[in-house]
Amino acid sequence: MSYVFNIPYRNNVKLKQIMERIKEDKKLQTYWKCCNVMAIERMGYTDHGPTHVKIVANLALKLLRILVEKKLITPSIVKNYGMTNEDAEVVVVLASIFHDLGMSVQRHNHEMYSAILTLQFMDCLKPTYNDEEIAVITSEVLHAIVAHEQPPGTHPTRGILTKEAGILGIADALDMEAGRARIPFQAGKIDIHAVSALSIEKVEVEAVENGRKPIEIRIKMSNSAGVFQIDELLKPRIVNSGLEQFFHVIAEITGEKENRIIEKFEI
Repeated sequence: MSYVFNIPYRNNVKLKQIMERIKEDKKLQTYWKCCNVMAIERMGYTDHGPTHVKIVANLALKLLRILVEKKLITPSIVKNYGMTNEDAEVVVVLASIFHDLGMSVQRHNHEMYSAILTLQFMDCLKPTYNDEEIAVITSEVLHAIVAHEQPPGTHPTRGILTKEAGILGIADALDMEAGRARIPFQAGKIDIHAVSALSIEKVEVEAVENGRKPIEIRIKMSNSAGVFQIDELLKPRIVNSGLEQFFHVIAEITGEKENRIIEKFEI
């Protein structure tokens, strides 16, 4: 069974060709299953499989297109290699699809394992690209994967060095609504991670014409504890991305008063 990604290809024929191959790759689908066995069944954490990568791929593509169409950035693959905006779309989508494959091995340093596992799937670029172009795209995809989990204070030579990598890091962090937190929380365990994750109800990303910044991220929470997810993960991802000047984040509590997620918290 193939996964339906519903990527908005627009006029990007290259992206469409590559995604048709990706959707039929049974080995890749099995790795996603392994990611969720490790993350959900063994660790009690959140989804890191096909649903997550589909959400991230769509968000990353949306962010890239807004930034490019508003002429706010030149994608790194365009600036450094003379390739096209369509090729940048291929980079962010593939990086999104492969970025968590290493969860099938273990969570610690999973981005490094993801990069290793990704190499076996880069044949999806044939015959759309020639060998030289494949080498460039592979390099850019692997950098985005390895850089997306960099913690605050990471040395600049080991951090995010491309626009595409910065976009992936933000898109990954935005998959947080309805308990889908990227800061892992264990099912059934009552702590700030769980309470915060379950507080996020909706995440909306929109381009704005007359706002403070050109991209607005609006987050609706049932409880102010949701600020923990935003401050601990999303904020550092935006700050480290090199794209901070383009994003305005607004977090709001829905309703007249907060909903109680737990009756009591004791230590």
